[in-house]
Amino acid sequence: MPTSTKTSVGTTAKTAKKTAAKKTATKQAAKTPKAPKADKVLLEATDLAHEAAVGIAEPGTVGEHAGAVMLGERLAMHYFECTSAGYAGWHWAISVARAPRQKFATVCETNLLPTDAAVLAPDWVPYVERLAPGDIGAGDERPYVEDDPYLEAGFEATGEEDVDQVAIFELGLGRKRVLSAEGREAAAQRWYDGDAGPRADVAQQAKAHCSTCGFFVPMPGVLRQVFGVCAGEWSPSDGRVVSLDHGCGAHSETEAPATPPETVDAPALDELALDFS
Repeated sequence: MPTSTKTSVGTTAKTAKKTAAKKTATKQAAKTPKAPKADKVLLEATDLAHEAAVGIAEPGTVGEHAGAVMLGERLAMHYFECTSAGYAGWHWAISVARAPRQKFATVCETNLLPTDAAVLAPDWVPYVERLAPGDIGAGDERPYVEDDPYLEAGFEATGEEDVDQVAIFELGLGRKRVLSAEGREAAAQRWYDGDAGPRADVAQQAKAHCSTCGFFVPMPGVLRQVFGVCAGEWSPSDGRVVSLDHGCGAHSETEAPATPPETVDAPALDELALDFS
């Protein structure tokens, strides 16, 4: 290949590389936003911003000037410390701007904004998620939870008498939703770990378990393998779910040790004393 041709090809390749490099640099510059240019008129409008802050704040709650920053072209924000006891770490934020070729600033917005040191309220949580067990009182209602993992669709009638009778007794025919397997497991674990289980103080001191008590009424369904309801009037668990290995001092088959009857000594009479009344 002639020398002139080689030189021409090399020059073309270098030119193409430079052009590609310029395009890449242009794209990167377009992606990276430029910092707004400092505006002397806006950054020096401290007195104007302070006057605006005082105009919206409670008396005596506007503190020292905490700085100013450019937010955009011909738009700046001035910050003043908030000295209110309830807003420690907050700043009064006053934005100022000016029109093109305008030689003075005007106030745009006034705000009270938190800094990193401010104490903020926790994130909002829906009412149904804020409720805790025991919060429902007289007249209160728990919001409907459509996708409750502890519930599943109830049984629907099949038209077969034998099947439907079993379903009515075991599955709760007529209810739109019934406990799911996850719901039963969660309830059983909660009951067993709480006051209805074997680790409750009253159960630890009991002489016998509920499984041998005549006041124990087994629960229907799969939960009857572990739980029942106490029907003992003298029991602290009367009318409540208890586990088979729970217990208390009102067991039907235990008896407290007999105690001897109290004896009272006959009163002593002083027949020698004289009564002068």
